[in-house]
Amino acid sequence: VQLQASGGGLVQAGGSLRLSCAASGRTSSSNAMGWFRQAPGKEREIVAAINWSGSTTNYADSVKGRFTISRDNVKHTLYLQMNSLQPEDTAVYYCAASGTVGIVVLEYDYQYWGQGTLVTVSS
Repeated sequence: VQLQASGGGLVQAGGSLRLSCAASGRTSSSNAMGWFRQAPGKEREIVAAINWSGSTTNYADSVKGRFTISRDNVKHTLYLQMNSLQPEDTAVYYCAASGTVGIVVLEYDYQYWGQGTLVTVSS
């Protein structure tokens, strides 16, 4: 499974961005997926996760109410809609896929990773 993240960029505080993650190769719509981020000098952290069907989602407390994770299994694409962005959201964002169908929140349970896309939020 290959994952290609896109949609990052520079945005002012309060703005919005939509990240996409296209899956290719031995793709399966039965993989739970997630978005992670890593800010400069910090460890990578989970942002949001979604189960295989999209019926269950989970968010980090820091993004609840501002970010929305979703997926289109026909297009094999994962999304992260980010609203009300703040400078502390500045990071490289990674998409990931696991080998399970149920929602996954632990980094080591994800087997496949995209290359990352940079999101920079200016104040």
